Amino acid sequence: MEYIALFAARIRALCKKRNITVNKLASISGLRQSTINNIMRGVARSPRADTIHKIANALNMTLAEFLDFDEMNNYSFDDEEDGKEGFAME
Repeated sequence: MEYIALFAARIRALCKKRNITVNKLASISGLRQSTINNIMRGVARSPRADTIHKIANALNMTLAEFLDFDEMNNYSFDDEEDGKEGFAME
């Protein structure tokens, strides 16, 4: 699974667990719907750290809690073709 797909799967699972839609997540996170949609579709291949932080906060999680899941913990950047995937720390 690609790095960005891990974020999308994590967001979907957490929204389902909390019984909120991705649209509602955009609203409560203060992010534009297009930003969330781009992450979910894999268009935004390197979401900024503050974007991921806002999503985590909207899900009542710290950034560390959001990023702490098996698929992410077991992810290897060596598997990426160009080695430049991941979220931007801008």
